[in-house]
Amino acid sequence: MHLTIEKMDENAAGEITGWRYEEPYDFYNHKDEETGELLEGSYRAIMDEHGDLVGFLCTGTSAQIPAGHKIGAYNENCVDIGLGMAPAFTGKGNGYAFCTFIIEYIQQQYPDVSLRLSVATFNRRAIHLYHKLGFVKKGRISTETADFMTMVRRGR
Repeated sequence: MHLTIEKMDENAAGEITGWRYEEPYDFYNHKDEETGELLEGSYRAIMDEHGDLVGFLCTGTSAQIPAGHKIGAYNENCVDIGLGMAPAFTGKGNGYAFCTFIIEYIQQQYPDVSLRLSVATFNRRAIHLYHKLGFVKKGRISTETADFMTMVRRGR
């Protein structure tokens, strides 16, 4: 799969808000009112060689869990990344190539900085993948809707 990163546009944002995941991953379903957030500038669309939307990535505070700020989860100097893959591509062995592509893209911009992500603790599939990619558990964030784990991958 050949991937490219594009600026998020209204078509891609609208498609993302229409994605529907099966339980328990339905936690990641976006709402229509989140289209504006997807267009605010820190989000990028990830397209395949056919021009199909495969997923998205975001960086900075868009990739953070707001409750984590109260407990200092984001005090360490890292690039925070968030990502999502279209439901049609999940659970089919595409995650490693997808995440590797994102990591390489971010490391081109920030070659020596550690990467951090926040993942829902129930998402064992993603946690397993992130471990394979060199991320290690750092901390835990509890919210009213879910518990999250922060994971860090040290810079080169």
